[in-house]
Amino acid sequence: MFKLIKPAPLTERVRSQDGSDYMYRGMTLIGWIPPKEGALRYVYHFWTCLPFIFGVFYLPVGLVISYVTEFKNFTVGQFLTSLQVAINLYGASIKSTITYIMLWRLAKLKDLLDRMDERLLNDGDKQKIHNMVARCNSVYLFYCFVYSGYVTSTFFTAVCTGKIPWNVFNPLWDWRAGPLSFWVQSIFEFFSMSCVALQDQLADAYPLIFTMILRTHFDVLKDHVRSLRMDPSKTEADNFQDLVHCIKDHKMLIRCCNLIRPIIGRTIFVQFLLIGVVIGLTLINMFFFSDLWGFVASFMHLSTVLLQTFPFCYTCNLLIEDCDDLANAIFQSNWSDAEPRYKSTLIIFIHHLQQPIVFIAGGIFPITMNSNISVAKFAFSIITIVKQMNLADKFEDKSKHGD
Repeated sequence: MFKLIKPAPLTERVRSQDGSDYMYRGMTLIGWIPPKEGALRYVYHFWTCLPFIFGVFYLPVGLVISYVTEFKNFTVGQFLTSLQVAINLYGASIKSTITYIMLWRLAKLKDLLDRMDERLLNDGDKQKIHNMVARCNSVYLFYCFVYSGYVTSTFFTAVCTGKIPWNVFNPLWDWRAGPLSFWVQSIFEFFSMSCVALQDQLADAYPLIFTMILRTHFDVLKDHVRSLRMDPSKTEADNFQDLVHCIKDHKMLIRCCNLIRPIIGRTIFVQFLLIGVVIGLTLINMFFFSDLWGFVASFMHLSTVLLQTFPFCYTCNLLIEDCDDLANAIFQSNWSDAEPRYKSTLIIFIHHLQQPIVFIAGGIFPITMNSNISVAKFAFSIITIVKQMNLADKFEDKSKHGD
């Protein structure tokens, strides 16, 4: 069923862009990639609008309206559960919209990946690509499991206790009118939140998947660099051409990074702004106000929030190290007795390699683990304030007094 999560044999042709195959299937499912022609294209555009209507517009606005109309009916735990989702929803709406608008960049990136695949020289290079394709698709399936797990666990936790999952405002019917209204509202919210979860996981997974693909091509390039001037049958002219090919490969990798840099910079910046608050509210809800099932749902939500930035930031750190390793590899290659033209070109190449590839969030924060940890620390500041002011006990006493 999931053929691409296992490395294909070398006898099969595998392309780098196959690493994003499952992700693009998710984009097709949510309505982001319409058919190129035919009447179904227009029907598909209608489906494209539905997830945006429910996920980007209805849910964020509906949750805020429910705070005004239903605030007195919220318990502290229900309110925090709703608030942590609402804040994340606004970020998810912005991220998914940015990703959808800039999908053309990802399409161009796939063309560049096909061109880089032409530089796979041997079975060792191809095996790296085969392994990478399996890893990338496995990572996307893991994202699917975690994101859908949060939505499903929250849904069942709520309906099993006689509550609607997210208490989103609905002007068409009152969910308290009877069992039918209750189930219609619950299923409607489950569908709407599932659309948001799929859009959000696509916006969160693509930076990680494409940087994993690029890191594999960096690894292939390092092998090519190490083999420079190691074949005694080649002339100096041939060796120089091999060096030129390595330089062109590096330029192609830089082009790929520059192509997705505007998308990554915008979406990660949005997440950096929200991650501390969302983690803080989720942890407060888990430790002070949740029962067992509420704890499970909040834990799944916390897992989705952590997946939004931490894996990608870690991969960005590895990408910086790849640049350093590549510079060291070219310096340690067999160049000492090369012709002057080869040496001068190699020196220029090393100079460019010493400039690491760094993505910048919003033109402000370098996307690294240090930046991610710094913005996430705000969560602990929120928890500290709650504990020092004893707000948890005060909220509980007020809730019981109100009952």
